[in-house]
Amino acid sequence: MNSRLLLTAALLLTAAAVVAAPAYEGRRKCGSCHRSELESWEKTVHATAMDSLAPGARVEARKKAKLDPDKDYRQDIDCVGCHSTGFGKEGGYDPKDPGKYLLGVGCESCHGPGSEYRLLHRKAGQAFEKKKQATPRQQLADAGQEFHFEERCAACHLNYKGSTWAGAKKPYTPFTPALDRKYSYEFGKAVRNDKAMHEHFRLEKVFTGPPLPSFHQEFQERARPPARGEEE
Repeated sequence: MNSRLLLTAALLLTAAAVVAAPAYEGRRKCGSCHRSELESWEKTVHATAMDSLAPGARVEARKKAKLDPDKDYRQDIDCVGCHSTGFGKEGGYDPKDPGKYLLGVGCESCHGPGSEYRLLHRKAGQAFEKKKQATPRQQLADAGQEFHFEERCAACHLNYKGSTWAGAKKPYTPFTPALDRKYSYEFGKAVRNDKAMHEHFRLEKVFTGPPLPSFHQEFQERARPPARGEEE
């Protein structure tokens, strides 16, 4: 009897954890406060990532990878995960019902699903505006915000057969360094590539303390002020 009760309790706890997991919401809600970042991101290759799966896109690259140049890969579940936001996750991109704010490699692809930490951003911003009171950044991490992006980036850029990345698994990308050197990937270089990443703007010290990405200080030293009214 006790073992059954323990099993039931464990299942209930597991179910509760699943229900409580943060959900993806799409870049529209992120951009309502972070307009500068969103406008900068819209000019990047990540913003148009889904376009490369359309029929007739990247013809020569597809031929080289032995893919059909005329196929519409926007419905191919082996492909869309690296060209959209949150595919296969709660609130994430669904090829059968493609929300436009989840198209492309958007905010939450790097920063994590935002249903919980987005609300905390707003609350902390209000506290900072009224009392100049900073909120511990750890609260954001606890709510699901990601501060160390290497693994999220590697999940697409290093997920090929023969990769040295420990997390590589099927379905592999066919676009590998062996196919063309331009598919080689180094996080330290990629995160500083303005054609791939959005511009980083000066933060207002709404949050304080760790965790922080390794490049935080470097980026902040050369960051421009955001549009008026925007906060961290």
